[in-house]
Amino acid sequence: MNDQPEIAIVRWPGQLASAPDELADLLAAYHLQTQAEKGEAVAGVEELPPRYRVEIADPRAVFADHVVLLAFSRDTAAGCLVLTAPVDGRSEVKRLWTDPGFRGRGIASRLISTALVHAAESGVSTVQLSVWKWRTGAIALYKRLGFTVVTESWDERDQLVCMERSL
Repeated sequence: MNDQPEIAIVRWPGQLASAPDELADLLAAYHLQTQAEKGEAVAGVEELPPRYRVEIADPRAVFADHVVLLAFSRDTAAGCLVLTAPVDGRSEVKRLWTDPGFRGRGIASRLISTALVHAAESGVSTVQLSVWKWRTGAIALYKRLGFTVVTESWDERDQLVCMERSL
């Protein structure tokens, strides 16, 4: 018996009928946790900033041009990652999230590795990402997977670390 999650590549409109609801649940958890870590905790999704609420309400529309990866452990969505559509040979990893109950099983690594393979097959030369500086475990993971911190940030938000990896 294999407890390793399967990685399903979903393109909107995707092949998995239930994926938008499962993705919405993962995105909600991601955004609620991020707000709390920023010191701006909210009681529920309805109190998140509008740009995040829209992702949760309609991920199909928001991520229509991107590739969404979902990790499943049996029939349960355990993690997600969004790889943006290429622009000038670059794509960005966004919304990497592993459900806390599934952490420590290599799901995030497998999601990133799958995204990198897909990006390379799509002709992308560089994959970028940004991560909050307090997420030291995530930064360490990205470094292990070949990402390096860039000196010139493309995102001006305070406390964000910008990283990239050439393919």
